[in-house]
Amino acid sequence: MTSEKYIGLDVHQATISVAVLDSSGKLVMESILETSAATILQFFAGLRGRLLVTFEEGTWAAWLYDLLKPHVGEVLVCNPRKLQNQGNKSDRIDARKLAEWLRGGQLKPVYHGENGVRMLRELARSYLATVKDVTRVMDRLKAVYRSWAIPYEGRDVYSARHRVDWLAKIPHAGPRRRAELLYQQLDALEPIRKQAKRELLQESRRHTATGRMLQIPYVGPIRAALLVAIIQTPHRFRTKRQLWAYGGLALETRISGEYRYAKGQLQRSKKRLAIRGLNKDHNHDLKGLLKSTAMQASTRPGPLRDFYQALLAKGMKPTMARLTLARKIAAMVLVLWKEGASFDAEKLKSQAA
Repeated sequence: MTSEKYIGLDVHQATISVAVLDSSGKLVMESILETSAATILQFFAGLRGRLLVTFEEGTWAAWLYDLLKPHVGEVLVCNPRKLQNQGNKSDRIDARKLAEWLRGGQLKPVYHGENGVRMLRELARSYLATVKDVTRVMDRLKAVYRSWAIPYEGRDVYSARHRVDWLAKIPHAGPRRRAELLYQQLDALEPIRKQAKRELLQESRRHTATGRMLQIPYVGPIRAALLVAIIQTPHRFRTKRQLWAYGGLALETRISGEYRYAKGQLQRSKKRLAIRGLNKDHNHDLKGLLKSTAMQASTRPGPLRDFYQALLAKGMKPTMARLTLARKIAAMVLVLWKEGASFDAEKLKSQAA
């Protein structure tokens, strides 16, 4: 029988702390490696048996996953929140804990391995980061005008054509110069954002799944490309509820004392579940994407607004109706992509009835 070794890696920029456990849970080796491909592969080449490796999701996770996958039995990239608030902390302790949790099956995996959409995924990250940078500069500009009680509406305050007039409204030279520098940042970022958008759309056309996403009302080319880039493959989610949790749309519930004995019989308690809101551990980009689609669909004509209005007619609160609509959109993404189905507005009407 092949012996198994459970290996925890605490990865940092310069070094990696390693802990190796055998199948009985005994610590058989600890080491500190240089964070370089040659050193890591040399270390693993000296180990015998079936190797199971884990490390936290982070900056080096994709590189390390690709490096180790061909050389070990299993690689599990885990959720970094697992190590938070877990008593004493050091690189050596963290590596040992990871190895112990891997052996006990206590780690929650973070998905890796879909190389076919890597280019689309990286372009999506670039686009989203650039959009956030542009939005941040715009917010700072508006804050300058607000600090001097200068009213503004719409996007006119960002326009290059009216910029001199807007700057003239700031009476002091210091904040005026600050606004000028912010305008320069905005001018530098806008071409980059447009270039990132063009490359994202161009790459998305290589993926047939983006065409399926376009069937959903108010999912345009950008949203379709981002959905495919973030989700990568629908087969990582066995059910729609798993996708809801990944997208931050799952309700977190709490209950204790769930069972009791009554007259010698085990019975389930009638105590109500305590709902603590939506799950906080999720992909924030996907949640923003699903929420913005639901918000737009709920206010504009179409079958999704009809679905939303039907929920309101049943007495559902608007916030819960929008959450239900966002969940419905996520479920449609999964069905259209995984099963190759087509969007059917009539089916949506029957579900809302």
